[in-house]
Amino acid sequence: MPAAPLVFWATLVKNEVLILGAGVIGLSAAYYLLKAGWPVRLIDQGQVGHGASWGNCGYLSPSQAAPLASPGMVLKAFEMMWRKDAPLYIKPTLNPRRLSWLLKFARRCNERDYRASARVKSGLLNRSRELTDQLISDEHIECDYAPIGHLVAYRTQQALDGAALKLSVLRELGIPYEMLDRAAAHALEPALSDAVISALYTPTDAHLRPDRYVAGLADAVRRMGGVIEEGIQALEFLPGRDLLTSTGEYRAKHMVLALGSWSPRLARSLGCKLPIEPAKGYSITMSRPLAPPKISVVGSERGVAITPWPSGYRIGSTYEFSGFDRHPNRLRLDSLKLGASEYLRDPLGDRTEEEWFGFRPMTVDGIPYIGAVPNRPDVLLACGHGTLGMSMSAATGEMVADLISGRRPQLAPEPFAFARFRANSVQAA
Repeated sequence: MPAAPLVFWATLVKNEVLILGAGVIGLSAAYYLLKAGWPVRLIDQGQVGHGASWGNCGYLSPSQAAPLASPGMVLKAFEMMWRKDAPLYIKPTLNPRRLSWLLKFARRCNERDYRASARVKSGLLNRSRELTDQLISDEHIECDYAPIGHLVAYRTQQALDGAALKLSVLRELGIPYEMLDRAAAHALEPALSDAVISALYTPTDAHLRPDRYVAGLADAVRRMGGVIEEGIQALEFLPGRDLLTSTGEYRAKHMVLALGSWSPRLARSLGCKLPIEPAKGYSITMSRPLAPPKISVVGSERGVAITPWPSGYRIGSTYEFSGFDRHPNRLRLDSLKLGASEYLRDPLGDRTEEEWFGFRPMTVDGIPYIGAVPNRPDVLLACGHGTLGMSMSAATGEMVADLISGRRPQLAPEPFAFARFRANSVQAA
C-alpha cells in the first residue's frame, strides 16, 4: 500500500517546473505556468520578493521602452564618473568581465540600436501592462494600483531639448503622450515646484506598491497549488535534470532561471556566459508629505523617481555600476532627497521608514533574456530585466509558460533569446 503515494510523488516531481527565484519575474512565471496546468515549485535564497522586487518604485511604464544605451551616453557616463552622487555612476575597474560588458554597452550607444531595442521592449511592456491590469483584477490584489499616467518633469531647457529622440521613439511606437508647458504641467500636478518648466505626461502608464503586489501574487500562486520554499540557495546545475542546492538536490522536467543579477553565476555551470551586470539602485520609503503629488514623477535632470501611494511614499532610482558592492552610499541616498526637493513643493515625509538598495540585472541592449539555454532546452532563462522588472513581469511569465507548454507566444520570442547575440555577431561572453 505505501508504494502508491511514492509513485505519485515521483511522477509529480518528474513533470514539475522548478523556478529559481521568487521575485516578481519568478512568481509571474509560476502564475502563468499554473494557469497552463503545470505543477510548480519555486525556491529562493532569501524571502519572497525581497530582492530588486522589494524596493523599486513600482512603475508600470510602456513609455520607458528606450534603453539606457543611448546616443551620447558614453560621454555622459564619463562625466558622471567623477561624481559619486550622480544618477549614473560607473566605478573604475580592471575587472575583465565588467570591462567587456561596458565595451559592448558602449557599442550600442547609437541611434540605430537605440531604436531597435526600444521596439522590442515596447512589445513586452505593452503586453505586460495589459496582463498586469487583468491579473490585479482577477486575483483581487490590494497594492495601491493607480492607472493614472506618469510625469517626467524638466527644470532646464537643455534637458527638455535632450528629450527629442525619446519623443521621436514614442511617436514611432504609437505610445500616447503630451508635452505640457509650465502652466499645463502645474495644472495637472499642483505639487510640482516652480522650478519645473515643462513635463512629459504619458497617460497609459501606471504605478503600484511593489511589496504588496508581490505578496498578493505569491498568495495567488499558493492558492493555485504552487509551492514556494525560502532560504534555499541554488548552487549548481548537474548533468541530467538535477540541481544542487544548499539543502540537497532537486529534479524537475523544466527549470526557469529567474535569479536577476545572480543568474550569471548559476548559468556558468551550464557553460552559459550571461552578459548581465548588476546596477545598484537605491530608494527611501517614508511617510507621506502633507501635499504629495497624485501622479508618479521622475525628475529628468536628477533621475529621481517619486511614487505616492495611499499607504506611503517612496523616492528612488540611480544606476551604480560597482559590482556586488554591499556598502550603501550615503551620498546617493541624500541625493535622492535633494533631487525630490528640486521638483516638488513638498518633497519629503517627516518619518523615514526604510532606506534600501538592491541590484538590478542590466543587459547591454536593455532587453531581457527569455528562452532556453543553448544545449539545455530544459532550462529557460527569465532574467536581465534591468530597472523594468515590475513593468515586464507579467508578459515575461506568460512567455515562459507558452514556451514550456510548446505554444507559440503572443510576442515573437526570437528577440529575447540568448542566441540573439550570435545573430548579431556579438560574443556573449
